[in-house]
Amino acid sequence: MSRILVVDDELSMREVLEIYFSQEGHAVRTAADGLAGQALLDAEAFDLVVTDLRMPGAGGLEVLAHAQAHHPTVPVIIMTAFASTETALQAMKAGAYDYFTKPFKLDEISVVIAKALERRRLVTENLQLREALADRRRTGNLIGRSPAMQRVFELIHRIAPTRSNVLILGESGTGKELVARAVHEHSDRAAQPFLVINCAAIPENLLESELFGHKRGTFTGATADKVGLFRAADGGTLFLDEIGELPLTMQVKLLRVLQERKVKAVGDLREVAFDVRVIAATNRDLAAEVQAGSFREDLYYRLNVISLDLPALRERPTDIPLLAQHFLNKFAREFGKLELTEIDPEAMQCLLRHPFSGNVRELENVIERAVALGDGRRITPAALPPQLRDSPQAATPHGPAQGAPADAPPAFGPGYDLDAVLADLEQRLIVAALTETGGRKMEAARLLGISFRSLRYRLKKLDLQDDEG
Repeated sequence: MSRILVVDDELSMREVLEIYFSQEGHAVRTAADGLAGQALLDAEAFDLVVTDLRMPGAGGLEVLAHAQAHHPTVPVIIMTAFASTETALQAMKAGAYDYFTKPFKLDEISVVIAKALERRRLVTENLQLREALADRRRTGNLIGRSPAMQRVFELIHRIAPTRSNVLILGESGTGKELVARAVHEHSDRAAQPFLVINCAAIPENLLESELFGHKRGTFTGATADKVGLFRAADGGTLFLDEIGELPLTMQVKLLRVLQERKVKAVGDLREVAFDVRVIAATNRDLAAEVQAGSFREDLYYRLNVISLDLPALRERPTDIPLLAQHFLNKFAREFGKLELTEIDPEAMQCLLRHPFSGNVRELENVIERAVALGDGRRITPAALPPQLRDSPQAATPHGPAQGAPADAPPAFGPGYDLDAVLADLEQRLIVAALTETGGRKMEAARLLGISFRSLRYRLKKLDLQDDEG
């Protein structure tokens, strides 16, 4: 059952429409003027507004403007006895769903009402789908719509309820600590501590004390007992970042603690049991480190119960617009530049062709700089670092440079893959079109000179489908 608001200064018209719409199965409320209609619209939830154009005080255009400003998903139909092209155009330009003149046949208005309510239903469903999709694009503070990130999100949710140790692998700047936090926050340990230590940032002679604690007087400067991170994180999660930098002597001690599930502070004789989930991360190839003898094999397998590989940003370019907009919103709020809401299509192209060796962290820094330097409503190329504005596009696997002129001779050679080159070019053009149109697929298809159905097929073929239809 839909809820309809009828606004008309003629009592007879209000009564006729109320009776008719009620017989059609709708719940109806009426108002005798525009101001009363606006008040009802704010006080109650409606699916449709049917309002007279000319009324004493506030008229139908005022009701329409109020609905557009405060209830933009509610369609408004204008009625008037003063038929003219000018008033019809004025109402439609202002955002009215439809317009008809008195006198009218009830069966005619019934068709218009049904279409307007169907539009309202579709808009509402679309918003709900977008909200659900936004949830799927985010896990904790991680953001991504690409298939690679969706697989990461799925794995986080699958492993979070377990107690197994996790090893996160990935380049610097890919968000390994965010993944560790997400695993913790989706586990039954979420209310307990999440502690972090960077194994590369602490000297070896202090690292043992940081992890396991020490007794007062054990060494110079130990003026009080110290509880190490394993005991401080009891019941929660301990994140060992840059585990590949751990010295071999500390690897032996860490292995024993993980095996025994007991920790002994430096200078203490007693061991204390703990309950901590260990998540480790590294940008090194630990398997290769094991082969080279610089990382203990037994510790590697103790940590690597479950491994999670984070893709580099260059391996998921479809996430760049989403991440860039997220960082734009974040820094616009921080810097008080709320009018800065968009990224110029040319600036977005600069972002899309940059290799981002620093991954998401580098992208975040680039957007922070752009917001700090930017003004107006859009981030333009001028606000980006010179290396992004002037950066040639990265070379495609087994193909020519993506930034090369169309008539440049291709770099033929062993392993040249024409299908891969064409697929990459097709993907970049589609991403560029979607970026320029703000994700509106009908407009993107028009820009590309293809049908909407063809665009949807290509999105699915290239694994760019985002489930929005």
